[in-house]
Amino acid sequence: MDVILLERIARLGQMGDVVRVRDGYARNYLFPQGKALRANESNRKRFESERTHLEARNLERRQEAEAVAVKIEGHSFTVIRQAGETGQLYGSVSARDLVEMMEADGFSVARNQIDLNQPIKAIGLHPVKIVLHPEVEATVTVNVARSDDEAERQGRGEDLTMGAGAEEAEAVAESEAAAEETAEEAPAEADEAPGA
Repeated sequence: MDVILLERIARLGQMGDVVRVRDGYARNYLFPQGKALRANESNRKRFESERTHLEARNLERRQEAEAVAVKIEGHSFTVIRQAGETGQLYGSVSARDLVEMMEADGFSVARNQIDLNQPIKAIGLHPVKIVLHPEVEATVTVNVARSDDEAERQGRGEDLTMGAGAEEAEAVAESEAAAEETAEEAPAEADEAPGA
């Protein structure tokens, strides 16, 4: 189906472009959201007559989105969740959770503006893109941790994803390496003793 875009849509086109899309996408998303019109002669005339109004509305929305982007860009949000030894969460952090966190901090963001392809399922610092307008994006950092202390340590740059089991294994490996070094030194000393 050919449609006339009423606003810029990522990976589809600019305002006023006539593009071919699947029928279901047009009927279920573009038309109900007011993002496109069916491409026929009457709608082309209608678009041309309303073009200046649509461009003015788009410019106004973009300026509002840019103002919000300046405030939210680089902001960090902390999420406390239970997780296993390896850093794997018991559950996940979804776009809905992020919306609630941002509203608690005073930012008004819709769930469909959060570009999260799949839920966050591990502790750590995760960059998340917020699409405030088709032409305006901002990136925030989501700090997922088991406690406030852990979140603070991650914020300073510590890597906590190793977990306690990995730290113990690392300590055992270090002690084994030290034992091997002393074992190698012992026979060398024994060889020197009889020849003296």
